[in-house]
Amino acid sequence: MLVWVFGQTRSAISALVSQYLGANKLDDIKTLPAQAIAIILLISIVVIGISYPFAEYILNFYNAKGIVLDYSSSYFQIRIFGLPFTLLTFAIFGVFRGLQNTFIPMVIAILGTLLNIILDIALVHGIDGLIPAMHVDGAAYASLIAQFFMAILSVILLLKKTQIPLTISFPFHRELPKMAVMILNLIIRTTALNVALYFGTAFAAEYGAEYSAAYTILFYIWLFGAFIIDGYSSAGNILSGKLYGEKNYIELVKLSERLIRYAIIVGIVMVLIGGFLYYPIGRFFTKEAAVLEEFYAVFWLVLAMQPICAIAFIFDGIFKGLGKMAVLRNVLLVSTFVVFVPAIFILDTLDLKLYAVWIAFALWIAARGFPLIYFFRKEFVPKTKKVS
Repeated sequence: MLVWVFGQTRSAISALVSQYLGANKLDDIKTLPAQAIAIILLISIVVIGISYPFAEYILNFYNAKGIVLDYSSSYFQIRIFGLPFTLLTFAIFGVFRGLQNTFIPMVIAILGTLLNIILDIALVHGIDGLIPAMHVDGAAYASLIAQFFMAILSVILLLKKTQIPLTISFPFHRELPKMAVMILNLIIRTTALNVALYFGTAFAAEYGAEYSAAYTILFYIWLFGAFIIDGYSSAGNILSGKLYGEKNYIELVKLSERLIRYAIIVGIVMVLIGGFLYYPIGRFFTKEAAVLEEFYAVFWLVLAMQPICAIAFIFDGIFKGLGKMAVLRNVLLVSTFVVFVPAIFILDTLDLKLYAVWIAFALWIAARGFPLIYFFRKEFVPKTKKVS
């Protein structure tokens, strides 16, 4: 959650770099990334200082007890030191995205993931005669080392492949206050998002172990769908920022319409694949009959959400590229506290169990996606008529 919240700085950096690139004023923003990264690293150090001593209290909030508390506390106190490296990597990814380069971040991410997997195998279970089994701590160290590797590689490639410096220069860039406000809006937005995810997890856990297990499987399948559409969302992010900087509103509207079509197509394809593999997918995750029963009862609803999810995620990316973080903040606050939270509490009283959770999520996604389409078209469609 900490990475998710503070990692939103990537979107703010990407938005401004892409807009300046579109306006052909890239030289005017060269000093901003280094200043932003310095502030981000300072924030991460403060977060470590606050969270490290209180790891057990934080995990108690998630109802961790006994051996689970011991293991998770140990893991957290190792893994938290990777936060600065992760945020540094994300910030540099934001620079590359702003420059319309998604290839280098992809390579870094793949190499970092492969290293993490190799280290997991070596450190969690150990290697006879070479490395003792470190179990949960091994998983934490594997991630920490991979994060450090990705950060170093990101710095090297940024300096070699771009003209963006990482030396801090003064005075502060004039866009820094604007970026700070954008980041704050994204942090508020992501915190609201995590409130919805927290309530979904909490209600599922309250229903019992089989419901909690089924919810976890459904949630990861849902996230998998989100990651598939994330490529189109990222394209909307970087291209909308560039077109906005160019003031090319006609192409910007055309881009949004193409991405809507892609979102619907990808969403429908995921529905068809999920429907065809409906029962094998469940058995791939678990053989527990009680868990599968609850999973199959609700899986169709998670599949049906996919086209709407795809549209919502793509317009999230577009609005981030436009730098309109306040709109994203407001839409998420309303969809979470006016739609999702009341819905899940009301549906819970009807004893709908996991249906209550996923119907609330479906309403939440709809309340996120459709208003963004409305706000986008309200602002930019009239501008295309003025240009033409």
